[in-house]
Amino acid sequence: MSISDGGLRHTIFAACMLAGMLSPAVAAGPDSVEPVEIMARPIGQFRIGHDDKQFGPLEFVGGLEMTSPSRDFGALSAFRFLKPGSDFIGVADTGFWFFGSVTHDADKRPSGIQNFRMQQMVDEAGQPIDKKWQVDAEGLAVKDGIATVGFERNQRVAQFKIDPDGMKAPFKQLDFQVPAKELRQNRGFETVTHAHPYGQHEGGLVVVSEKSLDKAGNIYAAIIEGPHKGVFTVKRNGDFDITDGAFLPDGDLLLLERSFSMAGGVKMRLRRIYGESVEKGAVADGPVLLDADMGYQIDNMEGLDVWTRDDGALMVSLMSDDNHSILQRNLYLEFVLHED
Repeated sequence: MSISDGGLRHTIFAACMLAGMLSPAVAAGPDSVEPVEIMARPIGQFRIGHDDKQFGPLEFVGGLEMTSPSRDFGALSAFRFLKPGSDFIGVADTGFWFFGSVTHDADKRPSGIQNFRMQQMVDEAGQPIDKKWQVDAEGLAVKDGIATVGFERNQRVAQFKIDPDGMKAPFKQLDFQVPAKELRQNRGFETVTHAHPYGQHEGGLVVVSEKSLDKAGNIYAAIIEGPHKGVFTVKRNGDFDITDGAFLPDGDLLLLERSFSMAGGVKMRLRRIYGESVEKGAVADGPVLLDADMGYQIDNMEGLDVWTRDDGALMVSLMSDDNHSILQRNLYLEFVLHED
C-alpha cells in the first residue's frame, strides 16, 4: 500500500464527512415522538493510548460513543441541557428534534444515555418536513421554555416552544441582522446562544456563522437581541470553521471549531473569545484553549454546551455529528474547564 493505513482512514473519513455535509440523506421518520434505543460505550481516554487527563485548562472527565439500531439516529448538530449535565434537547441537521438524559457514575463520569427520543420537525399544519434544505438545523439556544434554532440553506433563526411530548412549528422568526446575501448556503448560523444575563447584552441572543466571510476574511456574527444589537465578526484563525458556542460565566464566549482535509482528517479546537470583543462593529478574537486531531477521541464535533456541576465545577460538554456515515461516530465528551 502506497500510503499508511492511518492515512487511508483519514482520506476515506474526510471524503465521507464532506459527502455527508453536502448531501446527507436519511429516511423520514414519523411526526410523533419516537423512543430510540441508545447503546453507549464509555470512553476513558481522550488522547488515544494515553492516560493523561489535563489538556491545558481542560481536564477530561469521560465520554461516550453512542450507537443505535434506529436509522434516524445521528447527524446530531447542536444540543443544550435543560437540567445541568442531565436532561437535554437537541437538533439534527436532517430535520429532527432529539431529547434524552446523560447519566453519570459515582465518580461523576458519563455512564450512559437514557430516555432518548426523536421527532421529525413539522410545518404549520403539523405535517413532517422531509425537504433537507428547509430543515437543516445547525444551532440551538434555550431559555425560559423557548428553543431558538439556526437553520442553513433556507437561512433563518426561528423560535419554538419546548415540548418534549411533541414539538410544534415555530411561532416566531427573528431578524438575524447579517445581510442575507452575505450568508453562504451551507455555512450559516451554527452558533446560537444567549449572552451572559448580566453582561452588556443582558442575555440577548448572539449568532455566529460557520464560514460566511467578510471581505477581510473574518466570520460574520451578530447580536440579535438586547440593547446593543448589530453585526460583528469573529477573526478566522487558520483553516478552522465555527460549529457551536456558549457563553461562560465570566462573559467570554467559548467557541467550538472544526477543520478537516483529505490528508489530515478531522481536527477540533476550542477557542475562548474575549467577551468585551463581542460588540457591534468589532472583530472578536481570543486564545485557543484546546487543539485535537485524530490522535484523540474526536469526530466531526458540532455541539457544545457549558454548565455547572453540583460540586461547582465549570463543565464543557461536546457532541459529534456522524453524517450518517459508517466511518464516523456519535460522541459525547465532558471536560472540566479550570478557570485558573
